[in-house]
Amino acid sequence: MEERLNIAVFVDYDNIEIGLKSTLRREFDVSRTLDALRERGDIVAKFAYANWSRHEQATRQMAENAVQMVQRNPSPRGDKNAGDINLALDALEMAFTHDHINAFAIVSGDSDFIPLVNKLREYGKTVFVVGGKAFTSTILQKNCHEFISYESLIEDAPKNQAQKPAQADQRPPAQKPPRKRATLDLEQAVPLVERALQVLERRSLRPQAGLLKSTMLQLDSRFDERAYGARSFSEFVEKLKEAGYVNVSGSGGQTMIEAKKAAVPERTLVDPEQALPHLRDVLETHRMELENGCLAEELENWMNEEVPDFDLRKYGFTEFAELLNFAQDKLVVRIEPDEEEGLRVFLGPEFYPPALPEGAPELHTKVISEEIVSEAAAPKKPRRARKRKASVP
Repeated sequence: MEERLNIAVFVDYDNIEIGLKSTLRREFDVSRTLDALRERGDIVAKFAYANWSRHEQATRQMAENAVQMVQRNPSPRGDKNAGDINLALDALEMAFTHDHINAFAIVSGDSDFIPLVNKLREYGKTVFVVGGKAFTSTILQKNCHEFISYESLIEDAPKNQAQKPAQADQRPPAQKPPRKRATLDLEQAVPLVERALQVLERRSLRPQAGLLKSTMLQLDSRFDERAYGARSFSEFVEKLKEAGYVNVSGSGGQTMIEAKKAAVPERTLVDPEQALPHLRDVLETHRMELENGCLAEELENWMNEEVPDFDLRKYGFTEFAELLNFAQDKLVVRIEPDEEEGLRVFLGPEFYPPALPEGAPELHTKVISEEIVSEAAAPKKPRRARKRKASVP
C-alpha cells in the first residue's frame, strides 16, 4: 500500500502573483491550489511569504484558508532574496524537525528554489512545484517529482466557479483577457507513454492506468494530460486507444494498457531546443528594437510574420510565453514581468558575450594564432641532418 503523503505548503506569493498577472492575466487563488494538492495527500502545514502591506486584499483569502502569513520585509536595496532565504530555511527546518511530513509543495516559479528542491529530494521528501508553465523555470519544472501547472487548475474549474480574471472591474485598461491555450498533438505524448510501458515491463509490473501515470511523471514531472485536451488520465488513455496507439483491457481500477507493437515506427521525443534557431533569427533581425525591450505580443507578431510556418505545438509549447520562458533558461532572452503590460522581452546574455579584461593581449593572441595557422598550412621544409661535432681527444 502506498504511503499517505503529509504535505507542507510554502507559497512565494510575490512571485506567483506577478507571474500569473503578467502571463495568464489572473489573480492567484490559494484555495484552488490547495484543492489540487489535497488530491495528492493531506495538507498539514501552510505558509505564504510576502510583503503583506502591499497585498491587503490577498490576506483575506489566506485567512479564509488558514494559511499562515509570514511577513517578508524588503531589504534596503529593494530585493527579495532575504525572503526567499527565509522560505528555504523554514522548509529545511521542517524537513529536519517534523518526521511525519514527507512531502513539500513549493508554490513559485523562481529558479532560486532549485537548490531547495534538490536538497529536499536528497532527504527523501516528495516535492511538488505549483506555477505557471509560462513563467516557472523549466529547470525547476523538471527537477521536482510533479509539476502542477496553474493553467491546468484554471481549466479544471467548474463553469459556475470560473476563476476571476484579475478582478475584471479593477483590471487596468492595458490588460487583455486570457487567451485559450492550444492543445498539443496526441502523438507527441506517445514516446513518453511507450517509454513508461517499457519501464513497467522491465520491472515485471502490470501496466495499470494509475501505475502508468506515476511512471510517466517519474520520467517527466511536467507531464499533464490536459495539455492534450483530456480532462482526466482515463480520458487521455481513451484518446490513445481511439487513435490506435495502445490496447486497453479491463475496466475501472483494473484498466491495463499495452502499446501496439506494430502501430507506428519508433518515435522520438519532442526537442524544444529546435525552436530556438527560429527565435534567434527574429531576435537578430530586430536587435535594435530590442535594446530597450519589447512586449511579448510584439515579438510573437514578428515571429508570425517572418516565420509563417512556425508552429509552437511542434516543439511541445502550448503558448508563446512558454517558448520565451524556455529561451530564458537557455540565456537567449531575458524576461521581465509587468502587471499591467504583461511580459517584456530583452536580448539575453547570449547576445552580449563578456568583454575581455582590460589590457588583455587580444591583438597579440590573434597574431600568434594566425602565425600558427599559416605555419601549419605551409609546406614543411626537409630537415637537414645535424652535423656531429668532432670529438676532442
